[in-house]
Amino acid sequence: MSLDAKHFIGTHTPKLDEKGRLFLPAKFRPRLVDGVVLMKGQERCIFGWTPEAYEGIANRMRELPFTHRDSRNFVRMVTAGTYEDVPDKQGRVLIPAQLREWASLDRDVTVIGVMDRFEIWDSQRWTEFVSEQEEPFADLSDEGGMPPLF
Repeated sequence: MSLDAKHFIGTHTPKLDEKGRLFLPAKFRPRLVDGVVLMKGQERCIFGWTPEAYEGIANRMRELPFTHRDSRNFVRMVTAGTYEDVPDKQGRVLIPAQLREWASLDRDVTVIGVMDRFEIWDSQRWTEFVSEQEEPFADLSDEGGMPPLF
C-alpha cells in the first residue's frame, strides 16, 4: 500500500473556480469519496478531514469540560466553522464563503498533506509561512522539546 493511500502528503497547487469550488488533489480523492469535512484551522488555513477522522475529533471535543471557558470557546470556533461536502464527479468540493473569508482564499491556493488531514492555504500566505519556518525547522532538535522521530 502506498503512502498516499494511508496519509495525506505532498504539496499541491489547484485553483478555486469562480463558484469557490476546489479541485481536490487527485491523490487525495480516493480517501474522500465518502465526503470531506472542512473546518477552520489555526494559522488561518482550512483543515480537511475524512468523515471518520473528523468523528474522532468530535469525540475528543465531547470529552472536553463544558464548564471550562477555553474548552467552550474552542468547540464553538471549530463547530461553527465546520462544513461537510461530498466531492462531485470531477473531484471538486465547495469551500463555503465563510471559510474562504477565514483563510483569505481567492483563486490561487496551496493544499498540503498533513498525515491524517490536509490543509488549504492562500498560496501567498503559505509561501510566507514556509519562509518564516525554514530556520526554526532547521534548528529543531531532540534537545529543543521535540520528541525524537528518528
